[in-house]
Amino acid sequence: MTANSRCSATEPPGLETQRREIECLLRDCELRAGDSWYVVEHRWYEQWKEFVESGDQNSSLCPGQIDNTELFEDLDSYHLKERLVENEDFILVPAEVWHKLLAWYGMVDDQPPLERKVVDLPSTLKVEVYPVEIFLCLHSNMENVTTAQFSRTDNIQSIQLAMCRAFSLPQSSECHLWMKSSDNNCERLRNVHMSVLDACLSSGMTVIMETRNADGTWPSSRPQIMRNSVEDQDSYRGQPGVCGLTNLGNTCFMNSALQCLSNTPPLTEYFLQSSYLEELNFSNPLGMKGEIAEAYADIIKQMWSGRHYSVVPRIFKTKVGHFASQFLGYQQHDSQELLSFLLDGLHEDLNRVKNKEYIELRDADGRPDQEVAEEAWRNHRRRNDSVIVDTFHGLFKSTLICPECHKVSVTFDPFCYLSIPLPVSKERVMEVFFVSLDPYAKPMQHRVVVPKGGKVSDLCSALSEMTGVPATQMVVADLFNHRFYKIYTADESLSCILDRDDIFVYECGVQDDEQVLLALYLRERSHYRDYGSVNTTLFGHPLLLNVPRSSCSQEALYHLFLQRLARYVRVPDPSEEIEDDEEDDDDDDDDDEEEELYKTQTNGISDDEEQEDTEQAGPSHREACCADRSANGHHEGAAPPSEFHPDHPRPPTEEGDVHNNACPATTKLLCSGDAGPSDGHMHARGEASTAIEEGAAAAAAPPSAPPSSQHPLCGGTQDDGKQEEACPPSPPAGEDAAGTTACGKKKKRLFTIQAVNCNGTEREMGPDMSFSSQPYVALDWDADMKKKFYNENEAEKYVKHSSMDVPQQQTTVQLQECIQLFTTVETLEEENPWYCPVCKKHQLATKKLDLWSLPEILIIHLKRFSYTKFTREKLDTIVDFPLRNLDFSGCLLRKTVSNGEPPSRYDLIAVSNHYGGLRDGHYTSYARNKDNGQWYYFDDSKVTYAREDQIMTNAAYVLFYHRQDKMRKPPLPDPSTSPASSTHPSADVTLCTDDDDAATLTMETD
Repeated sequence: MTANSRCSATEPPGLETQRREIECLLRDCELRAGDSWYVVEHRWYEQWKEFVESGDQNSSLCPGQIDNTELFEDLDSYHLKERLVENEDFILVPAEVWHKLLAWYGMVDDQPPLERKVVDLPSTLKVEVYPVEIFLCLHSNMENVTTAQFSRTDNIQSIQLAMCRAFSLPQSSECHLWMKSSDNNCERLRNVHMSVLDACLSSGMTVIMETRNADGTWPSSRPQIMRNSVEDQDSYRGQPGVCGLTNLGNTCFMNSALQCLSNTPPLTEYFLQSSYLEELNFSNPLGMKGEIAEAYADIIKQMWSGRHYSVVPRIFKTKVGHFASQFLGYQQHDSQELLSFLLDGLHEDLNRVKNKEYIELRDADGRPDQEVAEEAWRNHRRRNDSVIVDTFHGLFKSTLICPECHKVSVTFDPFCYLSIPLPVSKERVMEVFFVSLDPYAKPMQHRVVVPKGGKVSDLCSALSEMTGVPATQMVVADLFNHRFYKIYTADESLSCILDRDDIFVYECGVQDDEQVLLALYLRERSHYRDYGSVNTTLFGHPLLLNVPRSSCSQEALYHLFLQRLARYVRVPDPSEEIEDDEEDDDDDDDDDEEEELYKTQTNGISDDEEQEDTEQAGPSHREACCADRSANGHHEGAAPPSEFHPDHPRPPTEEGDVHNNACPATTKLLCSGDAGPSDGHMHARGEASTAIEEGAAAAAAPPSAPPSSQHPLCGGTQDDGKQEEACPPSPPAGEDAAGTTACGKKKKRLFTIQAVNCNGTEREMGPDMSFSSQPYVALDWDADMKKKFYNENEAEKYVKHSSMDVPQQQTTVQLQECIQLFTTVETLEEENPWYCPVCKKHQLATKKLDLWSLPEILIIHLKRFSYTKFTREKLDTIVDFPLRNLDFSGCLLRKTVSNGEPPSRYDLIAVSNHYGGLRDGHYTSYARNKDNGQWYYFDDSKVTYAREDQIMTNAAYVLFYHRQDKMRKPPLPDPSTSPASSTHPSADVTLCTDDDDAATLTMETD
């Protein structure tokens, strides 16, 4: 008898028998979650009770067929009336009672049985009289809506199956369900095994179903496609898998890793066949609730649909950043780090183990390796069972030996990829510029070989062998933005110097206590009369100059600096002499105001106030001033030293000015022109430093300087190529020691001298100022003077030493050598000791890793980025890796298995490349298509054919190998798509041509 029976099929028993059976069933029943109960109209049930209690089979009290008409709103939809009350409008009977009553009395035609489920609510068990009534529709046709009722204990999959039946869709269709609430918000019903109650579905909500498009996208979130028009999107048909990924901003690392994984056949086929849907693990606390797996599946299905030139992985990038905060934003990252996170995330999202049990690891304790390895792999699979484990996981053998008690500890550990080291060279090649003492010698660029862990003194020694200049007479400095970024001491480590730094080595002569090393900057003054301010800007290359303390007067320094700049600073001819007298009468007032402003804004080696008095008082006043100076301890008849002398410090004025103690009769260092503080900003290392191009940059080793007689500014003679201490030359005829003409007018200097700090801005000097720290001075040029007498082209010129012509030898190592280096014995570092269970303390044990078993897909990470206590570098060594028949039989420990030798030969299927250095670079990839066997080069959205001889470069970073026994040989490629037409260059910087035949440079930097 079915629930839809409308009449009695058998003669009912006697009334007393009916009463006893029903009462017995009602007395013994209890609510159990998931059981079915039935709704019966209260009036009909009460009439049946009176009928059986009367005992008269022919009584008029016979209830007749079960009739629930009074419970329905209408007889078309058979919806229950709202707010019905149990035991007043209806009663609930268990399934056994219902079936007996239905068998005895039948049911009114066309009325459905009101079956209801017992649901386990958070606090109680309850019969669900009113199930959840949901509206159902398709995303493609939102107007076609149907209604269905579901129990709160039903899972989402039952709704999906009901929708497939209602809309005539195959039950195997890949679809998404979206829950739409009354406020039009939509939320994805991701876990199909979740109950309606847990999904918070309630009556009146709408569930929308969408099915995946033929191009792998979803109607609700169709990505942007890199095409010219919508027609192209629908008409394009290409090779599946040959699809670029748009760079969202420094996401080339992600694109490179995704392209390599996309061309991993077993993993890609697993997602293309939608096998992941049955294995999504939504309850794993270590996973991402299936979101990473679904986002990755979306990318793979779009890339392998054959309908896209390039897709935008924006949703995938957002998901990755949500679950791994280190990948948030758009900074450059490491493709191997993303690959590690992605494989781990996919494993946890697809882990077939729902509840991980605790397993205590055991040491080998002398047991055979085969037994221990099998036990370790078994334990690993008890907690980790996914397609990632099936495809990428292998087994290490780790052997630790205590150096004290010689305890041997053997364990077997799983791995997902091999990170193998590269042989590290002990030497380093550096390119530096050598600046000679000879003022007429151009800087010379040298290429020197130094110890990688050496000191600055080693660099000087190597350069000394090339130049013949003693290493003790060299000073090494890092130049940046026309200033000294750092001046190194001889005992500093060379690891502080990066390959991209502009390193200048200055010949400074013999250094002793009687000399001071001056750092010399060049600045250009800009006048802003309307605003009453003066600004200075650094230009050219700074210099280091050894100055005798006895020659630190302003007059001597001026001529000494002029002599040092003789190669590119032209001395005025007598006809060009500029007299520093009063300006035109019309500008007198402005000049006075500007001079006053200049005096309050500048500091350094200045005696403006005394100079002003001197100009007004004439020679007699100068002589009196000199007499005063002699009384203060200076030698009579000699130019007294300026404030540079450490024994005569003088506190600054209130404005921070430092005035020179030199006699105004001896010199007028600063003219009444303007100078002022510079912007005072120290630019970041990332800014473009001074351009140094061949024939237009500075630094080099010198030929011998010409005799002093050849140039009027040469203040000394040359001895074996080294300049003696320079003395200020005698003033020309018609000019006294103060630089005045016969008529008493002063000649205007080409530049003025200011004491500055290391950034090239004015320095406030306290009363304890001395030369114990590095002194910096700036030569301030007026724009007109600089334009007329400073030759910028000549200042930027340099020459190359013969060492620059010797090509650098590119080191090459075999991949097998790196693997052997990986398996060599090493001693643990102090930061990572091993706890010996016998000694009961941490020990620096020896450790050896061996390969026990290898996976189907072997990922090899070449550790190009080397980080130690002393150095940080990227290794550009070329690793010679085979494209076919990579044989691991020589380094696999597992030799005996039931079916003979284990398979150990691999073929290359993908390579992730990194171009650039430590702080910037660009990622690309090579990959072999699983369907046609053709190699392609993936550079973000650009995809080109690749030849096998292009794949091995010094940029190879992560290698993907496929075991030969698992490989499926693809069909031969289409002759029309022969790689012979490939024009992909093999250079590090990839120059591709897009559809418009426009050359675009795709090298990206961070």
